[in-house]
Amino acid sequence: MAMTYLTTKELSERIKYDDRTIREQLKDSVLFEGVHYVRPFGGRKILFLWERVEEEMLNGMTIDSLITGL
Repeated sequence: MAMTYLTTKELSERIKYDDRTIREQLKDSVLFEGVHYVRPFGGRKILFLWERVEEEMLNGMTIDSLITGL
């Protein structure tokens, strides 16, 4: 399945949250690395996986996302 990769700015436009809120409040508390976002090539840039973020918004926290966030 092909994934849709979004920058923080692009994600903020889709979900109507400020990009700063995404970086400071949602990342690593609701959106977890390896589940909802990746750092390609081991760099600093973050790309969000739209399908995973959308699933999280629609279904809420799952056991898998909670375990991954530990």
